[in-house]
Amino acid sequence: MFLITPEIPDDLDEVEYLYDLAFAPGRSALSSYRLRDGVDRIADLSLVARDKYDILAGAIRFWPVRIGQAGHPALLLGPVAVHPTRQGEGLGNLLVSEALERAVNIGWSRVILIGDEPYYRRYGFCREVAKNLQFPPPTNPDRLLAKPLSANAFEGVTGLIRKWN
Repeated sequence: MFLITPEIPDDLDEVEYLYDLAFAPGRSALSSYRLRDGVDRIADLSLVARDKYDILAGAIRFWPVRIGQAGHPALLLGPVAVHPTRQGEGLGNLLVSEALERAVNIGWSRVILIGDEPYYRRYGFCREVAKNLQFPPPTNPDRLLAKPLSANAFEGVTGLIRKWN
């Protein structure tokens, strides 16, 4: 059993350690981090999961981005990580599902991520929806996935994904 709550400032060191453990310290060199630099994460959607001993077991974050010249708002999902000792317990699924439900409830209409389509397809993400979007290099375009959170959310949305501000 896990308690899922919004990430708070006291969680920061543990969450960063978990992300380093899951993705290696070089993760900040990825192009997705350029979109996050100087931009506040979406606090209502950045969640932590703790076990009954209050040990951090998983975390997920979302960041606001804009798409194309029109500046369509979207969420950038990631990173999401589960501690290696807790993998296989369904925690990643729980975090992603909970966060996406919260995103709908607070009014976001579209979300993108860089990831493996076979894994994220279960949540409704696919490459086809993202076919008219470009992610800043160096990123494999086949890993750019998108999910509409409301009907027709990606209709007419094209172009480069860029920083929120």
